[in-house]
Amino acid sequence: MTAARPTTRPPVPPSGTTGTTVSPVRLAWLHLRYQFLETVRVPIAVIGNAVFPSLAMLFFVVPQSEVAGDSQIATMAVAGLGLFAVCSASLFTYGLGVAEDRALPFDPFLRSLPAGPGPRMVARVGNGAAFALIGLIPLIVVAWLFTAASVTVPELVAGIGTILLTSVPFVLLGMGIGYSLTAKAALPVVQVILFPLAFAGGLFLPPMMFPDWMDTLSQATPTRAGRDLLVQALTGMEANPWAWPVLLGWTVLFAGLAVWAYRRDEGRRFR
Repeated sequence: MTAARPTTRPPVPPSGTTGTTVSPVRLAWLHLRYQFLETVRVPIAVIGNAVFPSLAMLFFVVPQSEVAGDSQIATMAVAGLGLFAVCSASLFTYGLGVAEDRALPFDPFLRSLPAGPGPRMVARVGNGAAFALIGLIPLIVVAWLFTAASVTVPELVAGIGTILLTSVPFVLLGMGIGYSLTAKAALPVVQVILFPLAFAGGLFLPPMMFPDWMDTLSQATPTRAGRDLLVQALTGMEANPWAWPVLLGWTVLFAGLAVWAYRRDEGRRFR
């Protein structure tokens, strides 16, 4: 008879540790790639965001020769409609998209993972910025072909950077709505918020056409602050000195709303 060979087991890591550690940057990238692929698998979600601003340019700007033929005014119109595309993508993608995700069984699983909410939220902001840029492509093509709008390469780079920064508060607002409401409730709320903000911010009608009281009120909105900063980047026209503080203030407020809504939803659905 032969003695039984003793079996050896691999050492068990101490409680709370894992064999490998994944950096937060890599986790954010993985979430970003997943969210991007998840969105593009529904093409109408991308096409709808890209078509509306360019159609607005074709119907309301191009036929007006005094607007389309003036380089500065046409560029300002592109800036306003471009920012509207960013606001629309951010609020609908996250106000409605997050609410729909919460109804899926996969969402609580993702939120129970030890990575925490940070990488996922960073990925959501990055994904919103990516689709905001995609939505601008048809608008830029229409403006280039049918209007006198023109910018230099440095102005274009400055405009892209500015529009990415201005997208952040709207992504955060969308996340706050999505984590607070169901999908059925989020859709009308997003619509009620988006269009008044767009009109008040001068995205459809130039602010110089506003009465004095409306112009003063408009300067306190995040859309007007973003619009003025974008026009400054693209044309060199000086923005309201309060534009940056207003935009940063709304960003902090919406970030607080998103964090509060996330924690409230987490406490109600699971612990």
